[in-house]
Amino acid sequence: MVDHELDELRREFLTEAQEKVSEMESTLSTESADSLDRLAYLAHQLKGSGGSYGYQRISTDAAEIEKAVERMTKGGGAGVREKIRLHVESLRAEISRSTEELSARA
Repeated sequence: MVDHELDELRREFLTEAQEKVSEMESTLSTESADSLDRLAYLAHQLKGSGGSYGYQRISTDAAEIEKAVERMTKGGGAGVREKIRLHVESLRAEISRSTEELSARA
């Protein structure tokens, strides 16, 4: 695959990742079991695809969110929601940084 083709796939991934992070942020404001399930699902998707596209930090933050949601569903962990929020912010920053980096190469 030619580099510009891979870069285009990465751009598409980062656009979708940004949408997922926005949904994560809105999901964090609700307290239902369904919202936690959705948050875990979105994190799981980012965890797998982030690594596939070479974005290890995205994958790592998403894995941490997934673990934290699991702790929340088991009723444990004071401050877990804040930890999730920090990882979501980190995801947003990494996606923005990666998007800017790709744009500079275009």
